[in-house]
Amino acid sequence: MSKIEGTSTLKRLRNRYRLVIMNDDSYEEVVTFKLSRLSVYVFLSTVFVLLTGLTVGLIVFTPLKLYIPGYGSGSGTRELRELKMRTDSLEKATKYKDQYLESVKKVLGGDATVKLDTSLLNVPEPEKSTE
Repeated sequence: MSKIEGTSTLKRLRNRYRLVIMNDDSYEEVVTFKLSRLSVYVFLSTVFVLLTGLTVGLIVFTPLKLYIPGYGSGSGTRELRELKMRTDSLEKATKYKDQYLESVKKVLGGDATVKLDTSLLNVPEPEKSTE
C-alpha cells in the first residue's frame, strides 16, 4: 500500500503544469512556463541556499560582523584580554595586602604564633678557658 502512495506522490511531483502570464487588456500571452512541482521545489531550494550562503558570506567576510551583538573587533578582544590580566594582578595584590594586614593585626593583638623559618642548629658551646 505504501508503494502505491510513493508512486502517486512521485507522479504528482512530476506532473507538468503550465504557467501563463497574460496581458489583461488584450488577453495576449506574454510569457508561458512549463513547470512541475519538483522543478519549483528545486528552484526554491536553490534560491534559499544561495541567499543563505550570500548572507553568511557577507557577515563573515565584511565588517558587518561587528554589528552582531557579542562579536567584537580584534582590538576590542585584545583590550579585553589586557584588562583581564590587569584585574587578575590587582586581585592578587589585594589578596597579598589583606594577608599582610591580617598578620600585622595578629602581631599587634598578641595572637600571632611565631613561625621560625630556620631549623634549630646544633651549635657547640664555646669552650671555657680556665685561665
